[in-house]
Amino acid sequence: MDQSRAPLLAALEHMRHDRLVPFDVPGHKHGKGNPELTEFLGEKCLSVDVNSMKPLDNLCHPVSVIKEAEQLAAEAFSAANAFFMVGGTTSSVQSMILSNVKAGDKIILPRNVHQSVINALVLCGAVPIYINPQTNRDLGIALGMSVSDVARAIDEHPTAKAILVNNPTYYGICSDLKSIVTLAHARGMRVLVDEAHGTHFYFGTDMPISAMAAGADMAAVSMHKSGGSLTQSSLLLCSAAVNADYVRKIINLTQTTSGSYLLLSSLDISRRNLALNGVQIFEKVKRYANYAREEINQIGDYYAYSKELINGDSIFDFDTTKLSVNTLGLGLAGIEVYDLLRDEYGIQIEFGDLSNILAYISVGDKNKSIERLIGSLGEIQRLYKRSNKDMLDSEYISPVVLASPQEAFYAEKESLPLLECSGRVCAEFVMCYPPGIPILAPGEAVTPNIIEYIKYAKDKGCMITGPESMDVSFLNVVKGA
Repeated sequence: MDQSRAPLLAALEHMRHDRLVPFDVPGHKHGKGNPELTEFLGEKCLSVDVNSMKPLDNLCHPVSVIKEAEQLAAEAFSAANAFFMVGGTTSSVQSMILSNVKAGDKIILPRNVHQSVINALVLCGAVPIYINPQTNRDLGIALGMSVSDVARAIDEHPTAKAILVNNPTYYGICSDLKSIVTLAHARGMRVLVDEAHGTHFYFGTDMPISAMAAGADMAAVSMHKSGGSLTQSSLLLCSAAVNADYVRKIINLTQTTSGSYLLLSSLDISRRNLALNGVQIFEKVKRYANYAREEINQIGDYYAYSKELINGDSIFDFDTTKLSVNTLGLGLAGIEVYDLLRDEYGIQIEFGDLSNILAYISVGDKNKSIERLIGSLGEIQRLYKRSNKDMLDSEYISPVVLASPQEAFYAEKESLPLLECSGRVCAEFVMCYPPGIPILAPGEAVTPNIIEYIKYAKDKGCMITGPESMDVSFLNVVKGA
């Protein structure tokens, strides 16, 4: 196919120049009904914020320009089929899971998954078989899935329908995806990949293997992260082994029938950009990230890690575009460095957790931005360094699973003060966001270690989300359990 084409973009441009008189939704009528919004977003933007119409196809049942745009995306990503998603990669992940498991089915997955994965299990009633990832205590992070742990889980749960893998993790850690695919397929299990942070794997050189190249069955790809499309736009990729018509039906269970053409066109335009220019784009990103790592490591007390972590198993590969930096040597939690960068230096990074920060680097960055980040981290080290004696050193606590997510989420529950919840079964989510990996998920035991972790994270300034109690002073637990 001609990857220089952008059929959805072309259709929108043609529609805009047709000077149609709109008697359909949205009610702002190409921006004319809301001048303040038009002034803020721009007339060109509002003129293509339109409803589905014959010349523009329909996301729920594409037969023309959206269909062609999805076919171009499938080819660009070496997939048999690609679906444009407008509910973020959350919707991609959930559609991927709902397409492969149903109530009572088992799915093997690492526990350090995004909340969208466990949310999908709440919806469908599948039973998670968690593999507790190994951890790096020095960095305070969970690692990838060990192949031996996956093999053991397959042997112990031979009726499992699927295995889900993070590729890569938020921090850039990659599992041995190809070996996991081989193990799973030999036992008739599907392999589903949360590839939210791996769009660039399909276009850069000397990158970790992509899900489709490894032979995975489905992958959820955040085009809006490293791919350059608008926030909330995503792709769901399928191999030839997957019934794409059935997947479309599953997507339509939960995805909006009013797909945003702003999001859809951004997917079309960004796919074209990556297909034509991706190699050069991600070479530049790698250069920036490698330079920043070298300079930050020379400051002292920080550790910007990379491929030296590779151990051939739980860290099978590392995504060098990720500028992940451990801050424990500084005596500051990652979230404290995050707050200092934003409040004192005017720098907004992706996230800070209890041990690390992540600065997301893309083709949109410039040399002066990289230098400003490096200089600011150096100044923080000089001005704010303190003893790290009483700091927590791990982002991951192995869960004690007592019930399925769906069973606990919908069970009769009661709200108790957090400090009185030890030994009870949690009935809701608790997580620091980002990265959105649950500290507690429905069905898991509330332990003293977890309560201490939540208190510590609150004290350090982490944004804790999930519970009904907005300040996390109370927690919903299963009544009588």
